[in-house]
Amino acid sequence: MVMQMIQVLVFTTMITVISLLFSLKETAASMAKPGCPEICGNVSIVYPFGIGKGCYLDKRFEITCNNSSLPRPVFHPDEENEAEVLHMSLEFMRIRDWTSPVCYANYTSEGRSSVQFVFNPLKPFSFSHTENKFIGIGCDIFVYIGDSNTTNSIVKNYISGCVSVCNGQGWSWLDTNYSCSGIGCCQTTFPEDLSIFEIRVGNMSTWADGGDWPSNQCSLILIAEKNFSEFRQFDVSFSNVNKTYFYPSVLNWAIGNKSCHEARKRGDYACGSNSRCVNSKKGNGYTCQCNSGYRGNPYLPDGCVDVDECMEPNNTLCKKGAFCINTNGSYYCNCPHGYLYRDDDNHEYECARNKGKLKAAIFVSSGIGIALVLIILLVIGFWLHQELKKRKKNKLKQKFFKKNGGLLLQQQISSTSSIGSVEKTELYTIEELEKATDNFNASQVLGKGGHGKVYKGMLLDGSIVAIKKSIIVDERQVVEFVNEVFILSQINHRHIVKLSGCCLESEVPLLVYEYVSNSTLSHHLHNQDHASTLSWEKRLRIADEIAGALAYLHSYASLAILHRDIKSSNILLDENFRAVVSDFGLSRPIANEKTHLTTLVQGTFGYLDPEYFRSGQFTDKSDVYAFGVVLAEILTGEKVISSSRLEESLAIHFRLAMKQDCLLEILDKVIVDEGQKVAIPAVANLAKRCLKLSGKKRPTMREIAAELDKLRTMERTLPQQTSLDNYTVSGRSYSYASTSAVTEEYVLQDQEFPKPDSMTA
Repeated sequence: MVMQMIQVLVFTTMITVISLLFSLKETAASMAKPGCPEICGNVSIVYPFGIGKGCYLDKRFEITCNNSSLPRPVFHPDEENEAEVLHMSLEFMRIRDWTSPVCYANYTSEGRSSVQFVFNPLKPFSFSHTENKFIGIGCDIFVYIGDSNTTNSIVKNYISGCVSVCNGQGWSWLDTNYSCSGIGCCQTTFPEDLSIFEIRVGNMSTWADGGDWPSNQCSLILIAEKNFSEFRQFDVSFSNVNKTYFYPSVLNWAIGNKSCHEARKRGDYACGSNSRCVNSKKGNGYTCQCNSGYRGNPYLPDGCVDVDECMEPNNTLCKKGAFCINTNGSYYCNCPHGYLYRDDDNHEYECARNKGKLKAAIFVSSGIGIALVLIILLVIGFWLHQELKKRKKNKLKQKFFKKNGGLLLQQQISSTSSIGSVEKTELYTIEELEKATDNFNASQVLGKGGHGKVYKGMLLDGSIVAIKKSIIVDERQVVEFVNEVFILSQINHRHIVKLSGCCLESEVPLLVYEYVSNSTLSHHLHNQDHASTLSWEKRLRIADEIAGALAYLHSYASLAILHRDIKSSNILLDENFRAVVSDFGLSRPIANEKTHLTTLVQGTFGYLDPEYFRSGQFTDKSDVYAFGVVLAEILTGEKVISSSRLEESLAIHFRLAMKQDCLLEILDKVIVDEGQKVAIPAVANLAKRCLKLSGKKRPTMREIAAELDKLRTMERTLPQQTSLDNYTVSGRSYSYASTSAVTEEYVLQDQEFPKPDSMTA
């Protein structure tokens, strides 16, 4: 029972609030056209009437309002007359009309005198027969209303009339009685609204006897509102026949002169929404009324608003426990839950308990209660599941952190003095990097190698990065990954790839680098579509930038570093062909002796130092040898390993050509076509020195970088000369078949060089 009372209270409160909102909306609605004056003096303006251009329906409904201290609204019922408006509504307009005495001194002995009041048939106004009465004031007179077409016959088209006599008392009665009951004054109603009509007055005695009119007899004729009783104002002696008398009169009005059926077909149909059209009883024009259940101005587009019947004062629409619910244009009565609204024995509706519904309500309430308990349990269970999942995920992240070398990285950090620089490395979450790469979509792959795949990604701040997803299959590769993070965190050089951060909480470790947009040096050298974009000037600059980066690693970095995997595919190029050295997975920090001893030879076939392969000792000169191979690639444009050559290794092929002075024959056609370049022979000689089999005979990277700097300066300052002919064998063409002895010598020197399938990529 308590629940039912609460339900009724809540529901009733909601209905009351909603109804109040609608009531406020209805009260606030103006009867004038929006944006137009709403009042003149103390008269409220009702559209289709209006003050000012655009504020009335048409010219017939124009109201003027003077701007005096006592403003009054005036309208013009016809072209010659005007009348002050006392009040207006949607049904009628109350005006201040006037009249003057009608005297008979100049009329004929026929005893008839007429005064005609004409309203233009095109005007929408007529005297209301329900709100007005017809009044005649005078002695021994009869007055009547007839059609304006009436001829001299006083009975033709008769509408209404009355008779006034004075029984010898003259006019004295009017001074004391102020009544109009046939003695000196008569009044009557008329059966229909009048728009165009004629009022006539006649003297009964003269009419009957055929005599003359009294020389000073006058009378007053008026159509006044039905409760008019101010007869005291009239001067019944008619001492001033020019005096004007004012009185209130009520006019009805209609829209146009078309029926509803005809008006709906026209573009100027005046009725707004939620309204209906009503034909004028006189047959000319129509009026608009709000539909049942609506209230307001039906002539405005949305002037009819819903009436909240439930909020009406002293509302008794719903009885015996029922509550009222408002709807658009209507309402209905409802009962609390478990009750029915039905007819009782006295044929009055009441709320009676619905036993069947009560049981159903108990069942439903129980079901709802059980459902709520289940929902709460489900929510708690889901929360616990999420918490356990979160804890499990955190434990898994910690496991991956250890597996991916997080502890090893911390040890390396603690054993060096570069802790501060490592701490600046951003630690990304796996969720950030998955979102950046569209869950490591294959379409985002930039490249892949022996140490993993590289994806292009966009971080939340909009920056583009390269994300390396390492392939970890054993502990050795974990060490390689940690080395790369540790080493790159020590380096700050414009030609060495920048490490933005890493992620150790995923199944495989992830490195986040700066994104270098123009692919690799290998791609541009060995792809026929791109080789022509690498001029000799660009190639020399790229070689100089690579040498500078390696010299920095070997000699200038805070901790000397051997790259151990220099190759053209690890040299990135940006949009300006700036060289950036990348892939430090095999790199190692070294002590002052510049060597690193390994039990497992690692590297890329074709770039591998033969001395390192034989001894297992990687030195800074091993990086020099690999750089020499890259120089040979830059000069020749050929791949490091090729089955189309007699010698598969580019290093052997290049040394043989230099031995036999056949440089011009192996140079890249792009370089040869450019013409005179003085530095080409010097660079070729430098590459030859880098490729010497004995590491001690090779130059250092500092020396190489210095020499390339000088060559670039020389090319920019000195005039171009033809120097390539010094390396051309005149009078004979080079043939590998005729130099088999020389080839055999170099092959024997490199006989311990490993085959591709025996190398670790």
